[in-house]
Amino acid sequence: MIIQSIETWDVAVPLTKPFKTALRTVTTAYSIFVKVTTSEGQIGYGEAPPTHVITGESMDSIRYAVNEIIAPQLIGINLLESEIIFQKLNNSLVRNTSAKAAVDMAIHDLLSRMSGLPLYQFLGGYRSTLETDFTVSVNEPTEMADDAERYVKDGFDILKVKVGIGEIKDDIDRILAIRERVGNGPKLRLDANQGWNAKEAVRAIQKMEDAGLAIEFVEQPVPAHDIEGLKYVTDRTDTPIMADESVFSVNDAKRVLEMRAADLINIKLMKSGGIYNAKKINTLAEANGVACMVGSMIETKIGITAAAHFAASHPNIQYFDFDAPLMLAKDLVLGGVIYEASRMRFSNENGLGISRIKKE
Repeated sequence: MIIQSIETWDVAVPLTKPFKTALRTVTTAYSIFVKVTTSEGQIGYGEAPPTHVITGESMDSIRYAVNEIIAPQLIGINLLESEIIFQKLNNSLVRNTSAKAAVDMAIHDLLSRMSGLPLYQFLGGYRSTLETDFTVSVNEPTEMADDAERYVKDGFDILKVKVGIGEIKDDIDRILAIRERVGNGPKLRLDANQGWNAKEAVRAIQKMEDAGLAIEFVEQPVPAHDIEGLKYVTDRTDTPIMADESVFSVNDAKRVLEMRAADLINIKLMKSGGIYNAKKINTLAEANGVACMVGSMIETKIGITAAAHFAASHPNIQYFDFDAPLMLAKDLVLGGVIYEASRMRFSNENGLGISRIKKE
């Protein structure tokens, strides 16, 4: 099982509705698909979306990293030497975490196919179904309430609400409008995407607590680099605080955990560089008594399927944010994770369970 070739191609899929956060507005999901082929003709798939405002990567940088730097170092290595593969992958260049993640998930796809198991079973097989939230983009309160109501009617009991644009009052008005529309049944979790400073975050969260808005947790309230600010918010609010953009690497997680700067950690394959490092972050968090969520960027079903298989394999991963493929106008992936409203399940196929990719 020698790695014979690593290929890439570009993908662009329109979204059904613009996706707005405090960091950016997305109307089209761009991505680099990766195909790793072995000497026996087995194929593994991976994906890397360019998320400039988070990972700093572009389509060009991902393509160059995979084709010109990573591929030459991995071609010719036996899959049975997987530790060598992952060491070379992680040491091939600094950062470029999405490019590394795409190759990492393709290698994991191949390893689990070779073992005759779906990837989630190969990684631990803790659960076979997941429940994802659905994201409400940041807009005017009435539009957000309309969206939230529609998602609940579509079968989603957990809503991830984007905030962090405008004044604190604007964000509170958004959440009030959603709660008034959908009632107290659905869970609401907030994502500020670094949109507040520490004092603003404390003020906003405390006002929401006093209003009885029942927020499950607040994700990344402050800028990614401000770990002290993150701890300031965590120490002064009752609502659990989740670190997202503040944690890319194991070292980032170690600092957040040592400082007790957050109650929860969001692991994304595009930040960690793939499943190999994501497992290490989760293990470290679990050792410190901190539960994790696995989320994603705006990705197609390749990246989401890999992330979902990883998330399903570990008990410490307790929250799931995998709605991105449901936002796309079309699906280019045959196979992979199966959606039934908010419920996600895996096929019995080996690896990622992806049979074919439509090239357009």
